Amino acid sequence: MVMIEVQHLRKEFDKVVAVKDLTLTVNGGDIYGFIGPNGAGKTTTIKMLATLLKPTAGRAYVAGIDVVAHPEEVRGVIGYMPDFFGVYDDVKVWEYLDFFAAAYKIPRAQRAQIIDDVLELTDLTGKKDSFVEELSRGMKQRLCLAKTLVHDPKVLLLDEPASGLDPRARIEIRELLKELRAMGKTIFVSSHILSELADLCNTVGIIEAGELIVSGHLDEIVEQVGLSRAFEIRALEGLERAEAILREFPAVRDVWVEEDRLGMELDGPLDEMPNILQALLEGGVQVVTVREQTTDLEDIFMKLTKGTVA
Repeated sequence: MVMIEVQHLRKEFDKVVAVKDLTLTVNGGDIYGFIGPNGAGKTTTIKMLATLLKPTAGRAYVAGIDVVAHPEEVRGVIGYMPDFFGVYDDVKVWEYLDFFAAAYKIPRAQRAQIIDDVLELTDLTGKKDSFVEELSRGMKQRLCLAKTLVHDPKVLLLDEPASGLDPRARIEIRELLKELRAMGKTIFVSSHILSELADLCNTVGIIEAGELIVSGHLDEIVEQVGLSRAFEIRALEGLERAEAILREFPAVRDVWVEEDRLGMELDGPLDEMPNILQALLEGGVQVVTVREQTTDLEDIFMKLTKGTVA
C-alpha cells in the first residue's frame, strides 16, 4: 500500500521556489531517506506533508488522505519530528509526554500505560521522573521521538533526527528507527549526512535546489544513473591470468590487482557474472571468494548533484 504520495508539489516563498514539481511515492513499511544539502527543500517538503505549510500547487496524500483538504485527519496518522523542536525544561519527562498525549485526546486512563510503553521503546524508562533540562541532547532527541509516538501514528516524518548528536547517540537513533520499521511504521526521514542513512533506508530520494533528481530503491538507482558495480575477487594463484581474462569482457570497465586479490568494475546488470566466473575457472584461476562491494549513497549523491541550492 502507498502511504505517501506526492504529485507535482510546488512551494513558493515570494520570489523563491523552494520545491519544484516534486513527485514521489513511499510504500507502507519503507524507510525512505530524503537526501539533499542544506537549502535543498527537505524541510519545506516535510512541513507540507505534516500540514504545516500549504503547497502553492500540486497534491500530497498521507495514508490516502489529502493533506490540504483534510489536515486534521492527516495529523492523526502522522508523527512529526522537526529539525528544531522545543522541550519544556521545567517539567518532568512523564509530564512532557502526558501533555502531548492529552493534546492527541488520549483518555486519561490510558495515558500512563502509553507513556510507559514509549519510554521503554526509546530506552528512557530510567529517566521518567527526571526533569527534561537534565537530559543530554541525545536523550532529548529520543524524548521528542517518544512524543511523536504517543498516538501510535502509521507514518513518521522525521526531519534531521540525528542532527548534532555524538556517534553513539546517532547509532541509538538509527537502531530505534529500524525497530520502528519492524513494528510496521512507514518512515520518511531527511538528512544531509549520508552516513546516517546509508545502512538504514531501503528507498531513497535525492533532492537538490528544490527538484527531485532521483527516487527509488538503491539497486534501481545504481542502474538508472549508470554507476558500475565493484567486485573483489580473492584467488590462491593466477591473478595475472585473471586480469587478462577479465579485460576480454566488454562489460568489465576496469581491473586492478592488490596482493592476493583482484578488483573489478562491472557495467550494467549481473547477467555477465556467471560467464566471467566460468572463464576464470577454465583459465586455471583458483578463485576463493567473490564479493560485491556495496555502492553507497555518497557515490550516488556525488554522481547526481551539482552543489546548488534553491
